[in-house]
Amino acid sequence: MYKILFQHYLLKGFRSPGYYKNLIVNIFVGIMMLYFLALFLLIGFMLPKMLREIAPESNPSEIFHGIMLYGWFGILMIRYLMQPLNRLNIEHYQALPIKRSIITNYLILKPLLNPANYLMLCLTIPFAIKGITPELGAFAGFRFVGITIFIIWFNSMLAPFLKRKYHNLLIGSIALLIIGGGLAALEYFKIFSVFELSQHLFRFLVTTPFVWILAVTPCIVAFLLNKLFFSQNFYPEKFERKRKNKAVTQRFTFMERFGTIGELISLNIKLVLRHKRTKSTLYTALFVLAYGLIFYPNPVYNNQPAWLLFIAIFLSGTGMLIFGQWIINWDGAHFDYLMTRNIDTRTYIRSNYTLLMALCVASFILTSPYFFFGQKIIINHMVAFLYNAGVNSYVYLFSASFNTKRLELTRGSSMNMQGVSYKNFIVMIPLLGIPIILVAFFGIFKASNIALIILGALGFVGILCREPLLRMTERQFLRRKYALCAGFRKHE
Repeated sequence: MYKILFQHYLLKGFRSPGYYKNLIVNIFVGIMMLYFLALFLLIGFMLPKMLREIAPESNPSEIFHGIMLYGWFGILMIRYLMQPLNRLNIEHYQALPIKRSIITNYLILKPLLNPANYLMLCLTIPFAIKGITPELGAFAGFRFVGITIFIIWFNSMLAPFLKRKYHNLLIGSIALLIIGGGLAALEYFKIFSVFELSQHLFRFLVTTPFVWILAVTPCIVAFLLNKLFFSQNFYPEKFERKRKNKAVTQRFTFMERFGTIGELISLNIKLVLRHKRTKSTLYTALFVLAYGLIFYPNPVYNNQPAWLLFIAIFLSGTGMLIFGQWIINWDGAHFDYLMTRNIDTRTYIRSNYTLLMALCVASFILTSPYFFFGQKIIINHMVAFLYNAGVNSYVYLFSASFNTKRLELTRGSSMNMQGVSYKNFIVMIPLLGIPIILVAFFGIFKASNIALIILGALGFVGILCREPLLRMTERQFLRRKYALCAGFRKHE
C-alpha cells in the first residue's frame, strides 16, 4: 500500500498540467541544488583546517560538537519557516479499504525520502572523514554521520508537527527566536553554556559504541507526536485548528477617499492579509529587512560597491520586489470577475502602481536605521530607492502581463514554486542585473560613483515621466488581457 501511495504521488506530479510548464524552473532549482551540494562538499573538506585557524588550542571535532545543538535548533527554525507541509487528498482514500495508520504513517514519513533533506550530509560526511576520523577513529566518524541522519529525521518530522499544531507562523517564529535568543544570552553572560553541554553530549555519543543509537529516540518521539495529532485531527472538518466563527470585516475606510483606485488597493490589502500564501510571505519580508545586518557591519564589503548596491536595492525595495512578481496574477482566481466590472484599465493599472510604490516607500522607511552605518550606505539606499521607484516599478507592471500562470493563494509560500515560471527569473535582469553590472564596470576604473549617478538619474527621470510610462503599460495590458484571462482559468 505504501508503494501505491508513492506511485500516486509521482504520477500526480508528472501528470499535472503545470509540470512541463515548470520544467525550466525545475531545471534552475536543480542547478542551484548542485551548486550548494558542491559548496557544502568544499566547506566540509576545508572546515577542519578553518576551525584549527580560528581556535588553534582546540580540536576541530570538539568545536563542531559544541555547535551541534545550536545547529540543530537553527535548522529546525529554518524548516519551520521554509519546509512545506506534506499533503494528501485524504477524502479520496477514506472511502477505500485502507487503514488509517497507513495513511498517517505515509504523511509523517514521506518527508524523510526527500533528497533535499540530506544536503547537510554533503557537509558532515567530508568533515567526518577529515576532522573526526583522524582524531577519534573510523567508527567514530561512522557514528557521527549516523547521528547527523537522526537529527535530520527528527527535524523533518518535528517541524511539520509544530506547523500543524501551532498554526500561526508569525507567533511560532517569534517564540523560536525568543528561545534561541534566550539560549544565546545564557551563553553570553556565562549563566549556562549550551556549547559545553553540546560538546559533552555529542562527544559521548560519538566515542561510545552502541550508545549512539539512542540518538534515534527523539525521532521516535517526533513520530509519536505526529501520530497523536493525526489521531485527533484525521477527518477534514477537524484537520485544521478550529477558528473563531467571526467574519473578517477589516475595512480600510481611509482608502475610500481615493475613489475606485483606493477601493482596489483596499481589496489588495485584504487579499494579502486573508490568504495563507501572501500572509506568510509578508512575515518573510519583515525578516528579510534584517538582511543588511549580515553585510553592513562587515568591513570586507566596504570595498565592493556592486555588492553594496545589490543589498541596497534588495532592502529598500523588499516589499515591492517580493510582491511585485505577483502583482497581477494574484488576482487570477477572480480575474474574470474584475474584467466584467466597471473598472477601466487606467484605474486598474494605477491601483497596482500605487500599491507597488507604497510597498517601496514602506521598505525604504523601515530600512532607514541602516543609515547609521555611514554616508556610503545612505547614498546607496537613496540611489536604490530612486531606481526601484522610477525603473523597477514599471518593469514589474509591464512584465506582469506576460505571466499567465494563476497563483493559488491558499497554498503555503515556503518552498512553493507554483505560479512561478522562467519569466520571473528573466525579469530579474533589469531589476538587479543591470545596476550591478553597471556599478561593477565603472568600479574597474574606480568610478563607481558615476554609475550611481546614472542609476539615480534614471530613477528620477522615471518618476517624472510617470504618466507616459503608465500609459505604455496600459496599452500592453490591453494587448495581453484576454491571454491573461485564458491562462488564469487553467489550474495546475
